[in-house]
Amino acid sequence: MGLFTGVLTLALVVTGCGSGGDSNSNKENWISIEDRYTPDPNTPAWQLDTKEEITELTWYVNADWWNTDFGKDVVTQKIKEDLNIDIKFITGDDTKLNTFFAGGDMPDLITTFDSNSPVVQKAANWALPLNDLAEKYDPHFNQVAAQDTLNWFQLSDGKTYGYPNYSNTQEDYDSGNIPAKTAFIIRKDVYEALGKPSMGTPEEFKQTLSEIKREFPQLIPFGFNSIGEGTGSLGDVLQDFIGVPLEDENGNFYNRNLDEDYITWLKTLNEVYRSDAISDDSFADDGTAFEEKVKAGKYATILLDGTPQQGGNLQSFMTHNPGKEYIAIDGPQSTVGNEPTLNQSGITGWMISFITKSNADPAKSIQLFTYLLSEEGQMLMNYGIEGETYKVNADGTVEFLPEVKEIQLNNPDAFKKDYRMGEFMFFGHDRHKALSGDAFPDAIKQMQEWGKGKLKPHFILENINPAQGTPEARSLSTIDTKWNTTLVSLIRASDEAHFNNILSEYKAFIEDNNWNKILEIRNEKMKANKEKLGLQ
Repeated sequence: MGLFTGVLTLALVVTGCGSGGDSNSNKENWISIEDRYTPDPNTPAWQLDTKEEITELTWYVNADWWNTDFGKDVVTQKIKEDLNIDIKFITGDDTKLNTFFAGGDMPDLITTFDSNSPVVQKAANWALPLNDLAEKYDPHFNQVAAQDTLNWFQLSDGKTYGYPNYSNTQEDYDSGNIPAKTAFIIRKDVYEALGKPSMGTPEEFKQTLSEIKREFPQLIPFGFNSIGEGTGSLGDVLQDFIGVPLEDENGNFYNRNLDEDYITWLKTLNEVYRSDAISDDSFADDGTAFEEKVKAGKYATILLDGTPQQGGNLQSFMTHNPGKEYIAIDGPQSTVGNEPTLNQSGITGWMISFITKSNADPAKSIQLFTYLLSEEGQMLMNYGIEGETYKVNADGTVEFLPEVKEIQLNNPDAFKKDYRMGEFMFFGHDRHKALSGDAFPDAIKQMQEWGKGKLKPHFILENINPAQGTPEARSLSTIDTKWNTTLVSLIRASDEAHFNNILSEYKAFIEDNNWNKILEIRNEKMKANKEKLGLQ
């Protein structure tokens, strides 16, 4: 209840900040640049700006873990020099964010992470539109920003206020430059010892796990991401793996949790569990316990979501156990012939950044957005400075210089402190990682190769949940919690009759908790998404 109260308070405060003319957050600071430069669509404005004094900006990031240093490492030192700016980072949580809208001094820039939050939805009340900023101060912004992403974040007034990082458009998916982040992996020594078995059908899956249990008793036959507050990799990740449809035949929301193909695989996992090939510990392990087992190679097979996040652990096991490293194989497949629809970062992206109405220098701030979105800024954030930290090979690929690579591999703390490549990622994008073999550890490259051609955008399902604070949102939260416990109960059911009873109870539960209202909202929002994406 406390979290809901906080969200509601934030919603009221954000809503209120646009209504009173005296609010700090409602004062627009459109400055004149007549004596500084004349905007040119073909030249980034930071290269034209003659302002001599350094511009000091405060940038609030709604995450306590964000590194607040600026100007002390290769990446931010270069940004500071090129743009003649100094940034003071402030971090916090929703409570801290709330204080700004309650009348505190607004920062110049704000970065948040939830596109569905009242803060983002009410951005017109407290932020400056990027369209107007670009037109007035830096038209080159429109050449480096993705039009599809700008359209996606457009509010009801037709303007866009925030821009994300890791926003992948259809064009990005089509390019093949976005690597898959999920894989069904098996230890190479196990795979070869068993004669490279197929695990595509439920029968093959059960048979192979049975053989693993017999031949490798020291290993856990099958593992999956920690359940935690969600469903680990046994929920939508498994659904994507077997290609459960994203919508029904009429283009409406489809409850993938009740898909027959998916239920068949859950029944298979239940049989596997009853044969002791799934450990009870796997349902209780937190993220750290799971990671330790990956690093130690304790699992024979894993349905893994987030291969880059586990890259260090997989690399450690690979380095210390040559010939036993984890490799991706096809794993579970649809029983009805569907192709995989693996998900990756969508068009909504992750960190969303805004320029506030009380910004000290909106011209310099949109220049910063343009700079970081440009090829120059993307290369800087990913690889540093050409000749100093990386080189470009004849084939166009990029690699760190040997001394930098050495620090990256053997002293990650120093790499983070002195260089910061790959970490300072406002407006960062997957496609620039495709330029270099140094962007990902060797241990996951075969897994990414396996994933080629299996990605499918889930754009139509993004941001379709009921608005925070509504009765439907509370019902959906209750339903999601129920599904998390139901999924575990289904896999651990004592027999098929018990399995069916649990499933029937879940179906009745959702009907009793506003499911039809939630469906109406989701269908409406899916339709709006399709219109934004030009899919109607």
